[in-house]
Amino acid sequence: MTPRPRRSPWIFLPFFLLPNVARADVPLVDFDRMGSVGLAGSFAGLDLFNSSAPVSFDPSTSTLLSRSSDGALTRIGSTNPGGSILSGCAIGNTYYLAGSFSSIDNTSASNVASYDTSSGAFSSLGTGGPNGQVNALFCDATNNKLWAGGRFTSPASAVAVWDTKASSWSAPPFGGLAGAAAEVSSVTTNSSQASLFFAGSFLTSFQGGGAPLNTTNNPNVPFSQGATPFSSSLVPIPLANAQIQGSPSTSDPSFSNIQNILCPSGADGPGQSWFAADGNSAQITARTFLSMSASGIRLGNTFLNGRGTTGFTVTSIPDNQVQQLHFVDPTTGQNQTCTTNCPLSTNSSIPYQDFTFDGPVSLTGVQVTLTEWNGAGPGLHLFQLLSSGAFASAVSNQNGLSCFAPVASNTSFTGTWTELDADTSISGTTQSILVSTVDVGTPASNGPSFTWMPYVSASGQYNINFLIPGCSQFQNCDLRTSVRVTVFPGGGQDPSVQDISQQNQNDVVRSIYSGPVVPSSTDFTMTITMTLAPNPAGSGQNGKFQLVADRVQLILTSANTTGTVVNGTGVGGHGGNAFGFLEWPLSLPSGSNAATGLPNTTETSLDVIGLSLFSGLGGSTGISSKTAVAAVAHHSSGAVFLAGAFDLGTPAAGNIVAFKNGALTALSSGGLNGPVTSLALVGDSLYVGGTFTDTTANSTQGRLNNVALYDVAHDSWSPLLAGVNGPVESLDIDNGQVAVAGNFTTLLNAPGSNAGQESAGLASWNISRGAWANNGGFLVGSLSFVGNGTAPAKGEQQAQFIAGNVANSLKFGASGLVLIKNGDHGQPDVTPLGVQLDSDNDTTAVPAPAAATKRRRAQHRRAATTWIAHHIKLPQLFSRQSGSALAPLPPSPPAPAPAVLAGAFWTNVTNSEQIALIGGNFTFAGGAGIAAYTPSTGALASLQGVALNGTVRALLVQGTLLFVGGDFTVPGTNTAGFAIYDLLQRAWVTDDVQPLQGAGGAPVVVRSLSASAAKANTVVVAGSFAQAGSLQCHAICAWDVDQKRWNALGSGIQGEVASVAYAGSKQDVLVAGGSISLAGAASDNVLQFSFGNASWAALGDGATLPGPVTALTVNNGNASSIFAAGRSSDGSSSFLVFWNGHVWTSQGPAFQGESTVSQLAMVPLQGEHSANGIIERDRVLLVSGSLDLPASGNASSVLYDGQTFTPYIVSSSSTGTPGSVSGLFNSLATFSFTQHHFLATGVVILISIAIAAGVVFLLVLLGILWTLFSRRDEALNKYDPADADDNDDDSAQHRPSSLLAHINEATRTTILGNQSPFNDVSAEKEAEAAAAGAGAGAGASASGHGDPFSGPDASNYLRAETPLDAFGSGLASEEDAGRAAHARYSFDGAGEGELPLAVGQELEILDDRDHSWWYARDVRSGHEGVVPAAYVY
Repeated sequence: MTPRPRRSPWIFLPFFLLPNVARADVPLVDFDRMGSVGLAGSFAGLDLFNSSAPVSFDPSTSTLLSRSSDGALTRIGSTNPGGSILSGCAIGNTYYLAGSFSSIDNTSASNVASYDTSSGAFSSLGTGGPNGQVNALFCDATNNKLWAGGRFTSPASAVAVWDTKASSWSAPPFGGLAGAAAEVSSVTTNSSQASLFFAGSFLTSFQGGGAPLNTTNNPNVPFSQGATPFSSSLVPIPLANAQIQGSPSTSDPSFSNIQNILCPSGADGPGQSWFAADGNSAQITARTFLSMSASGIRLGNTFLNGRGTTGFTVTSIPDNQVQQLHFVDPTTGQNQTCTTNCPLSTNSSIPYQDFTFDGPVSLTGVQVTLTEWNGAGPGLHLFQLLSSGAFASAVSNQNGLSCFAPVASNTSFTGTWTELDADTSISGTTQSILVSTVDVGTPASNGPSFTWMPYVSASGQYNINFLIPGCSQFQNCDLRTSVRVTVFPGGGQDPSVQDISQQNQNDVVRSIYSGPVVPSSTDFTMTITMTLAPNPAGSGQNGKFQLVADRVQLILTSANTTGTVVNGTGVGGHGGNAFGFLEWPLSLPSGSNAATGLPNTTETSLDVIGLSLFSGLGGSTGISSKTAVAAVAHHSSGAVFLAGAFDLGTPAAGNIVAFKNGALTALSSGGLNGPVTSLALVGDSLYVGGTFTDTTANSTQGRLNNVALYDVAHDSWSPLLAGVNGPVESLDIDNGQVAVAGNFTTLLNAPGSNAGQESAGLASWNISRGAWANNGGFLVGSLSFVGNGTAPAKGEQQAQFIAGNVANSLKFGASGLVLIKNGDHGQPDVTPLGVQLDSDNDTTAVPAPAAATKRRRAQHRRAATTWIAHHIKLPQLFSRQSGSALAPLPPSPPAPAPAVLAGAFWTNVTNSEQIALIGGNFTFAGGAGIAAYTPSTGALASLQGVALNGTVRALLVQGTLLFVGGDFTVPGTNTAGFAIYDLLQRAWVTDDVQPLQGAGGAPVVVRSLSASAAKANTVVVAGSFAQAGSLQCHAICAWDVDQKRWNALGSGIQGEVASVAYAGSKQDVLVAGGSISLAGAASDNVLQFSFGNASWAALGDGATLPGPVTALTVNNGNASSIFAAGRSSDGSSSFLVFWNGHVWTSQGPAFQGESTVSQLAMVPLQGEHSANGIIERDRVLLVSGSLDLPASGNASSVLYDGQTFTPYIVSSSSTGTPGSVSGLFNSLATFSFTQHHFLATGVVILISIAIAAGVVFLLVLLGILWTLFSRRDEALNKYDPADADDNDDDSAQHRPSSLLAHINEATRTTILGNQSPFNDVSAEKEAEAAAAGAGAGAGASASGHGDPFSGPDASNYLRAETPLDAFGSGLASEEDAGRAAHARYSFDGAGEGELPLAVGQELEILDDRDHSWWYARDVRSGHEGVVPAAYVY
């Protein structure tokens, strides 16, 4: 599979960033050197700054964004103001979008446009397209058609078709849809993708009167006396992607294309038949390169110019077995058999003959040898390989369209499935399969599912097999479990259900059904569904099970001629008017008119739906302009669900109804109490979106707010928590989640309340967990559409597209925390917090709009949110803690909930699991303010014990103790601002911890918790307080962990401390910053404390600092390299200063406006920046907070290299205003900034090869010298003149082996290791060659050594002719000479020195002297290695 080209990612900036920013490349921070790294703050969305691709959003336009499998958002383009995007779908690498717009990204396009994902360009779709709003698109990739439905009149009413090959618009084959509102709201497909479902507000009519319904099984297959009902029921194997060769071929171009006979579109003639070269027998070889089950072959003769084939032989590949064939003599009607020179009729009234094998045969291809002929030479008009009945592969691209079949076999699935390659019974070949991983304990209804839908052409008795690859080849046996397989055989029969183990070590074929299969229409596909078993076998591995999906095979055992057969007819159709629904089989021709009356030959059994809706609504008088069917979903059981805005009288149902067993059926509780806009079906779970609050019977107490779950199997409704607070416009299922798009702002916690998680316009429901999940990306706005994008490349997951009125968007959505590590090409790899943190704020409810079926809604704008939790009083929080005339400490950046303000990593000693402990201003299910997050599982847990009441601002882990600081209390204790939690005992430590106290009753605020290597078992606590217990201890105090008591640091200080850092090689100097001073002195703002003499001193002249300090850091312990940031005493400006050991110097007007710095941190680089006297080349200063740069606008983190400020991180609050970063925290307390330079891997390999080669040549040279001296000694000792002539003759017959060959063999052994395939055969081959002669050596060795594909004469495997036979000598004798070749089969190349192969891969053969293994080069990559000779042609 060819990977899809990948676009360079767009990087989003908030709308408040300036577009004309110019800056240097962003330095690459080496996060991995710091261990695990977290970035915390008050933000809902976050992104990396990129001035080269600035993006602004205009909410008056409709913006299209792509959404990757991890949820990251990328802006694609926007419409004209007032435009809307309502639908989209993909064909290949082209994504089609539609709505109501006149342009998109400056490309003129009327209502429909295309987007090339390879080039990133938009294009219009010709002229003559829809002249009004398009509500729905459907992409028919098989027929290269784009179907559009909406409210327009041209090129037809409500429906138009774009031919992607001809690049032209046309009316649909039924002429369009009119009546009622003349609007199509939905275009979807049935479960087999053979028919289209049109839904909306329109009227159709059918003629009725007993004309036959369209229930024939495959009328496209012509009748032939050379076939039987049995053989006619076998679905041909698709050969469009197979390798087809005919040789020798005629030189006449009208008859030389062998592809013409696979599925000829016309009668025997030019361009429809194939001729062999005159006077020659011929071979037709078809290779699919996949293991498949076949039961025979279908041949149609040519009758042109008196020529034609009269005799042939069929040989299966790869076993080279000539097959015995069974056939009906078309003249006598008698059953016959043959093996060689089988007869083919030359009677032109016999269009084809079917020849079946003794039984189903597993093969990868066939070779048909045309041995006898009439006229100038042999030829054929039709060539087909017949399956064993029917088939379907889990990998969709292997389900091609069979010749004459109206539809191809198909699949569908839920959850995330990844493609892998499995070995087959043919050694070295592979078969693609799909696997899905699910958590142990997941209910089957919430787990992944997979459905095969094989096309079945005729009724009959079938044995259905289920193929399961062995677990040993994947080394996943512990992951394997059991699955439930449900077979729906059709014809009203009950489904067959089995639980099957997938824990088999080796490949197995399980029988899952034996009995009748009864097609119900021409495009019938039966369904076989696999889910997790209700009681899964095994215990899993690391808490996971893995399900495997491969192929299903239907083996026909007898044809049921009394059932529905080829060219049969059905019963009479219904007559009358229909509303809101039409099924149109894609195989039907044009010429009908839905407005004047459709013939019954176009009517299907599901068209009764429209007739029933018309009747249930009370006829035309019960249909208003708002009555419509907006969405349709087809369940694997055959039931069809229809939803929209309607109120049926018969049956009594509101806005949603089911059609099953030939009639409309009301759902539980009578349906829903408001319009439905979207449906998404996964297994038995039907997700419903719209504008409603409950069922019509109010059975859920108002919990179905705008989105709900209906259980098909149990006929019951369930809420998604309590829904969302605004209309839902679109639903889509992908990667185990339901994407919900609409005009809402909050995921509600409970009915009747407006509190819940903030999520503007887009939400994701985790199906297996049954809970809301992190969206991955971030946006502010309202969405009108979400749907799957273009097909993913092999090994990748499906991406989505979303669209709507977007005010702001960032790549990553995160509730205050992301984890960062080094990613591809050194770029940061950002992982958002896996759960959504909440606010306890009760947001204003979104008023529900009037019931309607329109796709656009008035945009809801979120109410403003207070910037800090309600229970915090600002005057108290930032009040002075001393009586001196110090300037007030600047307030921290706004931190509206949810916000993470502190973090610390801890490795649980009981299970070695790393945990990120986070604190701040947030709530979540089970706790508030502080939580434990496990990155490996994405789980968030509260700390056991009493919950904190307040905000956490600092965390520190020492051993198994967690120290917590902030402005909070612990209910039931006298704790204020400082607490200790025992992580092993899972309890708060309350004994002997004297509380901190503020001056004059002021609240305690702890902003810093730290520890110094110079003071063991001591935690330094700093912030705003006056004493600790009974100890006078202003602003900073030391807690003795062992003695459990407070100690003052020296004589103490005055004021409030914001930040603490350490200097000295042993951290023996503490540096504190804030609004502080020595006792009785003027403001200093930065002080240092020496642990050696327990004394405080000012750091430089405090008068040179503009004001209080909010953050400081020491550069790698260097007391002469300290940075401090803060705001001026009058609060008018911010500053950043540098201490060089003598004086403070300003680092320029870095920030402006209301900028506040929360943290300064030195971080290492992967490279280096230019040298300067401020910061070393291998590091930069990371400045975090709420920042406003003069040239760049708002940023949350900035990198400073001593010369240049580079914006690094931008963030946004949930309302779209700028967010802030509180700081970075990491797992390693100390790390090195020094970079270690290593040689590139390639250089190391080359040096290793050179050394190995040198050693080999040295050994060879020693061997040669030893041999020469030994032979010289023997010659001197044993020389006999009488033997001289004999010796000369003998040497002429027994030439020594090529020295170059020996050296080459030794070099290969040294480089490739002892597992090289040459090692197994070379010694014995040389011995046999010496015995049998040089000419027979290769063949002799192959007969006995190592080649599993050849017999004594290599006759039992079809292989390419070796170049030795063709040219008389090996290629290796010529310097750098090679021969072009291709891979016949895939080869995994797992052994050392082997070259992996893919089917059709272009190669260059460098050495073919070994009969079994050849040395080859991949032409594209240049890689070289050995490959099986039989796999190359």
